[in-house]
Amino acid sequence: MINKMCPSVEAALADIRDGATVMIGGFGGAGQPSELIDGLIAQGARDLTIVNNNAGNGETGLAALLKAGRVRKIICSFPRQVDSHVFDGLYRAGRIELELVPQGNLAERIRAAGAGIGAFFTPTGYGTELARGKETREINGRMYVLELPIHADVALIKAERGDRWGNLVYRKTARNFGPIMASAARLTVASVYEVVELGTLDPETVVTPGLYVRRLVQVPRSATGPAGYRHAA
Repeated sequence: MINKMCPSVEAALADIRDGATVMIGGFGGAGQPSELIDGLIAQGARDLTIVNNNAGNGETGLAALLKAGRVRKIICSFPRQVDSHVFDGLYRAGRIELELVPQGNLAERIRAAGAGIGAFFTPTGYGTELARGKETREINGRMYVLELPIHADVALIKAERGDRWGNLVYRKTARNFGPIMASAARLTVASVYEVVELGTLDPETVVTPGLYVRRLVQVPRSATGPAGYRHAA
């Protein structure tokens, strides 16, 4: 019997090793798997490479992971926002490495990893510092930059509900990076607010098939999200 449910966040994250590359879903607070990030902090893995859309907000979630000194490098699109002071301080002090990737390129590099694509050419970044040292090519009169896929050891993602096979349904924009990250990692751990019986989920609404999910853990729904926004009823 296939059952990907884990009894706790602690059990779901127990074997994440030092030096792992970890993808973390979310766009700011939307879709950020806060409980899994807190669990990763408690688990103690160090020297991590984190792949995320940004570099954390305030001092919770991803920012708390950075503040705990567990991250060696971050690959993201938006490292500096009005409340990204944790990352800013670490970067200025030379305590964290940054690989800056345009958002479209970031999404496509993750998707390419999941799709088995070896590399792709994109015009984004050509003629800028982001293209330094990369192969370029003229295609139909336009210049392109070669980008490589981003693979991960672990993906931590958040969904609205799932079943014991790992099929996932997301809530609106909380979907963002979750589906492509799930396909690009060797181990995908998903948190969900609701676990439903097999056959309950409409196949047309399943965004991430259970094929891509190895572990599922149910977490309680808080009154407010990680950024302080109240969940809709």
